[in-house]
Amino acid sequence: MADVGTDLGIVVGYLVLALGVGLAAYRVTDRSATDYYLASRSVGPLVLLFTTFATLLSAFTFFGGPNLAYGSGPEWILVMGVMDGLLFALLWYVVGYKQWLVGREHGYVTLGEMLGDRFDSTRLRGLVAGVSLVWLFPYVMLQQIGAGQALVGLTDGAVPYWAGAAMITLFMVAYVGLSGLRGVAWTDTIQGVFMLGAIWAAVAWIAVDAGGVSALTAGMVEAEPSFAALGGGVYTPQWMIGQAVVIAFGVAAFPQVNQRFFVADRVETLKRSFALWPVLVLALFVPAFLLGSWAVGLGVTVPEGSNVLPVLLTEYTPAWFAALVVAGALAAMMSSSDSMLLSGSSYLTRDLYRPLVAPEASAEREGRVARVGVAVFATASFVASLFAGGGGLDALVTLGSTAFGGYAQLTPPLLLALYWGGTTERGMLAGIVGAESLYLVHTFFPLPSTYLTWDVALWCLLASVVVTVAVSAVTTSATETGAAKFGIGAD
Repeated sequence: MADVGTDLGIVVGYLVLALGVGLAAYRVTDRSATDYYLASRSVGPLVLLFTTFATLLSAFTFFGGPNLAYGSGPEWILVMGVMDGLLFALLWYVVGYKQWLVGREHGYVTLGEMLGDRFDSTRLRGLVAGVSLVWLFPYVMLQQIGAGQALVGLTDGAVPYWAGAAMITLFMVAYVGLSGLRGVAWTDTIQGVFMLGAIWAAVAWIAVDAGGVSALTAGMVEAEPSFAALGGGVYTPQWMIGQAVVIAFGVAAFPQVNQRFFVADRVETLKRSFALWPVLVLALFVPAFLLGSWAVGLGVTVPEGSNVLPVLLTEYTPAWFAALVVAGALAAMMSSSDSMLLSGSSYLTRDLYRPLVAPEASAEREGRVARVGVAVFATASFVASLFAGGGGLDALVTLGSTAFGGYAQLTPPLLLALYWGGTTERGMLAGIVGAESLYLVHTFFPLPSTYLTWDVALWCLLASVVVTVAVSAVTTSATETGAAKFGIGAD
């Protein structure tokens, strides 16, 4: 039986530390929107790298990914660790550098604000914000589901699912509402370092206890020989390429990641960060997914509705150490959710509330609405997580992959808007609405998930490009000044 007092003491102690960092950031945060949402565009290389890193490392990384490795083998490392590490680093440069340039010059805070100004279109601004918020909701809920399940597994059910999810939600609302991006970035940096240390310590501890890495790998192959074969089971080339492309393109349009493209203090910060990105990604994904795969050879049995990582640690390490690693996993969830809540609030206030409801609202009023929005959004997703949390292991992977695919459909039109002067407002609207509608239909109705063996999300990406280009080719821009602002000529 888990030592509930020790477990909760370690986890709560960590959460209180994160809250303390947020309070410290609050003391130096002013009340302007740029400072609250973007830390006055003053983030340096180390903090930018780790805040982006920690923002992406969610419940899916610590639970959905290891669960998939436990069920299907360690090749998931190739998708997330290698392919997406490299693909997203490339997109960071192609999308992020251009966004940083125009954002710094024109003061953009959100993706919708930037695209709305590019095409002088309130409709496009609202559409981008609306689509982003729709996909953000299930991904915030994903973190709360992960938190609830993590504490259930760590404490052998002594802490109920709803209590774990509620605890994480309350702490996030507290420090995000107080400190804005500066506090989020500071805590992300601490959380990123803590996550890396915790997961590698777990690998070392279990390897020593089980006779070394060779013994763990041999046991895994003996228990499941297919895990030693490249391209076996679900890991077809089409599946792996599709997952890598969709996830990388989705990440580029994630609100909490996309806004990081605006916050760097100088261009050298961007260059150093995206150059180091693949290394940092591999440093986390390799140990996390290996632990999930090794658990098969160790004979670990994961109860329905639980996750492999807490169960493995509970069986093979002391209670205090398992609590530390799960605290690292909770750090991953918090570092994603806090950024999601902040970005969701900025999309709500900057792209919907201000232009559509209160164009003359003061900065102070906007700030109050932003903080209320954080609390309302977090509470609503928490309530939804109470009903979704019983969906078992597949709920984490399904919610995560669905959100990635939805955001991925925004990236092709974004690239065209940044680099092709012939893109028009109607082309953007048609490309986004068409691709998102096609993807939603295939997500929520019993339609094929692949066509010609390729993921339907890839076909939606192709449709997004074709529709945006085709409609732009037969329509005209209302203004040419937007393209000029972005340093591209209207075709």
